Amino acid sequence: MYSSATVTGGTTKQPTAGRWGIVIAALLLQFSIGAVYAWSVFSSALQSPDAMGLTNPEASVPFTVTIGMIFIGSYIGGKIQDKKGPRPVALAGGTIYALGCILASFALSHDNTQLWLLILGYGVISGFGLGLAYIVPIAMLQKWFPDKRGLITGLAVAGFGFGAVLTAPIAQWLIAMTPTDSNRAFLPLGISYLVLALIGAAFFRNPPAGYTVPGWVPASTGRAQDSYKQFTEKEALRTPQWYFLAAILTLNVTVGISLVAQANSSAIDIAGYSIGGAAALVGVLALFNGGGRVFWAWVSGKTGRMTTFGLMLGLQGICLLVIPHASNAVLFFVLAAIVYLCFGGGFGTMPATAGDFFGVKHAGAIYGLMIIGWSLGGIIGSPIIAALIGSDKDYTLGYTVMGIIALLSLIVPMITKMPRPKVDALKSTATHPTAEASKVLSCQEANGFEL
Repeated sequence: MYSSATVTGGTTKQPTAGRWGIVIAALLLQFSIGAVYAWSVFSSALQSPDAMGLTNPEASVPFTVTIGMIFIGSYIGGKIQDKKGPRPVALAGGTIYALGCILASFALSHDNTQLWLLILGYGVISGFGLGLAYIVPIAMLQKWFPDKRGLITGLAVAGFGFGAVLTAPIAQWLIAMTPTDSNRAFLPLGISYLVLALIGAAFFRNPPAGYTVPGWVPASTGRAQDSYKQFTEKEALRTPQWYFLAAILTLNVTVGISLVAQANSSAIDIAGYSIGGAAALVGVLALFNGGGRVFWAWVSGKTGRMTTFGLMLGLQGICLLVIPHASNAVLFFVLAAIVYLCFGGGFGTMPATAGDFFGVKHAGAIYGLMIIGWSLGGIIGSPIIAALIGSDKDYTLGYTVMGIIALLSLIVPMITKMPRPKVDALKSTATHPTAEASKVLSCQEANGFEL
């Protein structure tokens, strides 16, 4: 077991040395796969009669399939990571994601006859690779930073949210070079994603056995780790809390992704942005997607996880109701930024919440399975908003429905409570309770759940 320092060859070595370098490596990987949130730029281009001439629902299919495949990749990646470590999973995921994008660049017909190739490359293959890679830094960094779990999970996924910051304007520039073959832009982008992913993943590793943070003593919060319980995947799935958390993630993604998938065309049609201005807007909004992952993760440590999810869903609901009436460019930007901030916040807050509820020992498998909420939200939200808006561009109907769904969703975090601590562990301390166990028992009322 590590103490505050480890003596090696007459020198003192801090066990936490280099952990912030691993954060930087994780951000490189997440930045590459997070480019998926620039899809609305491609969606608008693919609907042009000079390109593939797709309808709005058709143009949403590749993105929907991508999000749907994330769960499969993240679940498999989480299981493998818990057994084999983070590096091989991250390398494989980043490579598969990039190759899928490169394959999508060959779907060049000027009608919808090669839509299947775009769906296969960008949707199925890239989506699987994205999920495989995405879960790795989340589980890995929680092990390196038990002292900063909320902040670090926010940072772990912030790079993903920031991925569209550069990709959106660069993609628009590449598309403008060959407007009749807009998919060609995927080739240089895919190569760039491959380079970033491989560099970042090469530095991934788990902390050594017995790793602790010098000087850090876990605070008693009434959470699962305080009650001596590290849930296995099967044990977590036997609790109603796992399904409540998955439902919250699903609902947050469903309502948020409705704007993410339609941001480019909505900015043009509702607020009068130019084509180039809309692409730039998508890039700027990605800053809020990424920043929200850190911001709301930090807020959740102050206000409580469920309170934070309630705030995110409520704010999205209000903004989505107002967005179709926001003809002013500044107002549209402010409302969209809030939605992106809350949408990203769900991904920054949920890993820490799952860690609180179930412990971090099996975080890869437990949260990897919970990513089904992301895929379900994408499968539900993206096609529904595309169908509601339709060729008539009925943004009022589409965003009003999504806003109502967000507000109704508030009931789920309101009824979600912490799982019960492990009874056997508490009984074992009944005769001679440790100071930590006494804190667990004393926090029952303060944390509002049953022991």
